[in-house]
Order: sequence, then C-alpha cells, then structure tokens
Amino acid sequence: MKSYVAISLGCKVNSYEVSALTMRLQELGYVEDRINPTVAIINTCSVTATADQKSRQHIRKLINNYPNALVVVMGCYSQGQHEFISKEIKPNIITGTSNRDKLVTLIENYSGGVIDITEANPRLYQYEELGITNHSENVRAYLKIEDGCDNFCSYCLIPYRRGKARSRNHNQIIKEATSLVENGYQEIVLTGIHVGGYGKDLKNDSFSSLVEDLLNVKDLYRLRISSIEESEIDENLIKLINERDNLANHFHIPLQSGSDTVLKRMNRKYNCEQFLSKIELIKKACPNVALTTDVITGFPGETEEEFLETYEFIKKCGFNMLHVFPYSSREGTVASKMPNQIDPRIKKERALRLIELSNELWDKYTDNYVGKEVEVLIEQYDEKNHINIGHTSNYLEVKIPNSENSVGKIVKVKYKK
Repeated sequence: MKSYVAISLGCKVNSYEVSALTMRLQELGYVEDRINPTVAIINTCSVTATADQKSRQHIRKLINNYPNALVVVMGCYSQGQHEFISKEIKPNIITGTSNRDKLVTLIENYSGGVIDITEANPRLYQYEELGITNHSENVRAYLKIEDGCDNFCSYCLIPYRRGKARSRNHNQIIKEATSLVENGYQEIVLTGIHVGGYGKDLKNDSFSSLVEDLLNVKDLYRLRISSIEESEIDENLIKLINERDNLANHFHIPLQSGSDTVLKRMNRKYNCEQFLSKIELIKKACPNVALTTDVITGFPGETEEEFLETYEFIKKCGFNMLHVFPYSSREGTVASKMPNQIDPRIKKERALRLIELSNELWDKYTDNYVGKEVEVLIEQYDEKNHINIGHTSNYLEVKIPNSENSVGKIVKVKYKK
C-alpha cells in the first residue's frame, strides 16, 4: 500500500503547497498513514532562527519515527541549508522553494541515495503552478495567488529564500476558486508571500481587480485577505470592502514599528504619516472594519523612546489586535550586522507590554458587539464539549453550545464574550 504522512511548518503558503503535493499523490493511489507511511514529507520554515531549529528537529524526527519511509524535505529552510541537510541529516529527497512539481516523479522512481534538486538562485524562479481542489479544513480553503517578495526589509531572509515576487495566472486563480466553491468550501483565504504585490509583474492586472473577480465567483460566501501592505490598499479595494458583503470585513496590515527612525532602519517603504493616512481612509469608508497588525519589538538600536512611539502610534491607528514578534537576528541580513543589538530580556519585556495592549484593544473592540446579532460560519465542532466554533466576517470567534454538529452552516446568534 502506497501511503504518506505530511507536515507543514510556518505559514499558510507552506500548508497550501503540502496540500497540492499530497493531492497529486492521492491521484496516484497514495493514502494518508501516520503510523507506517511509505513516504514522509515536510515543508520547512526559515522566518526566524527558532523556525530553523524547529525545521531541523522535525526532519530528524521524521527520519527517526519513520525509518522505512522515503523522506522528502522542501521549503525555505532547505533552500538555504540544503547542503547541510544533505550531508548531516541525509533524507532521501531535498528541494527548496522550486521544483516541487518534480517531487511526485522522483518519489515514484526513487532508487536510492540522497537526491538534492535545490536550485541555487531563487531570484530567477518563475511561478510554479501547484493548484489544489481540496484542503484539510472543512469549510475554509487557502488559495495561493503569488510567490516571492521584492521588499528586502533589512531583517528578512524571505526574498533570498523564496525569490522575486511573481504572480500566478489570473485565470488559473479564478478557476481554482470556482472549483473550491463547487467542492463545498465557503470561505477562501488569499495567501502568498507578498499577497498585495499580486499583479505588479503582469500587464493590466492588479490585486484589487483580482479580488473583484473572485468576489463574483458563484456561491462564494466569503473571501478573506490574509495580509496586505498599506500601500497596496487602493481606492477600489476600499470600495469593495464597503460594498461587497462577501469580502471579509477585516484587514491585516503589517506595521512592524510606529517609529519613523526604526522604520527607516527596517527598510520599510512608508513612514508613520503615510500609514496613518491610509488607516483613516479605510475607517472612514468602513467604520466597523477589524484592523489587525504585526509589530516587531527590540529591533537593533530601538530605544525606549522609539518603543513608546510605536506603543502610542498603535493606539492612534486604532488597531484592534496585534501579532507581536521579538526581533530575531537572521544571519545574512542587513539588520544582523547593525550595531546596538537589543538584550533579549528587553525584547521580551517590550513584547509583553504590547501583548497586554493587544488584549486591551481586542476587549474594547469585542465589547461593541456584545448582545448584538452576528452571522457566523461554523468551521469546527468540539465533540467533547458539544460546541460549534466559527468566525464572523470581522474575525470574531464565536462558540455556540449545541449537541448537533453544524460545521458548514451559517448561523445568526447574539454575541457573548
């Protein structure tokens, strides 16, 4: 019996790519088997030093747990460390962030040894079509629309590991979205390495025009954008979120810092004035929109004054929730060579202060909905506690006690915290 086990670390792009690969294996008769698989696959992550360590540990764990399986390693960590993996860990097949379309053939024809098909220069990669028709979740599917990034933030390795920004064919995206809806998925989440950069490498295309076409896919209940830079939220996108009920009432807009001096060191492409101006435009058009963001604490040279600038700017923007990340130095980046690296204890202390702020902001936002009717897409059922769990358009998590499994249903309830 041909069988597989697959693990995805890190972002939803990785999860999507694993789904695409396992779907092709299923077409050849492979079945999922977590006990004694013939093939073990891992898609690795390298966004932080901790992610590197976790990737190494999981590769070794796969080899130890499944000694009779053919072990396949791919992803951002293996893109940068494929030689080390080949010599020191020795799985059977290795690639980085390209050539995933060759893996099924290599698996089927494997005859021994360590096969490394990692290409040297990700900046030369073209978009690799790896479509899916199903996903591991019941009602929500992730749809990859682009790969790579050209921003070159001073703290980030991803442009070197994932390559240049490259957009997927517009028609292929619409075709896949249509197929996913026909297969029962009610929410589609747009994902990629730099989602809002979609279309910049294409003629006569843009992210907002793609979103507009996706919103017209028949019977799509909800389209959600995973993350988007403020500069890529154009007038058309703001108009769409205001007018179209099936576009999630939620923007996740990475800030990283609310200090202009830190933003400059980070090589971010905006200043606080520009950022706040876009936030105000969004709120004017969509007063009830949920706004969430990413923030990095303890970036090299960050003073207490700069940190407080960030703290106050977050409140000024009126964000509702923060994803907080203590700065992680990545060898090979500009930031790793900067002077005045921050003590880990200070990074942690600042992160805790921002997490506390995030909790306060989210409590304040959710208070506005207590006792009000909200519409919820049920995504999972807790059989042990008999609770249906889902989210609203603006990403409020709602738990509904019920002896009946209602996954996939859309229900209206009064919101309680």
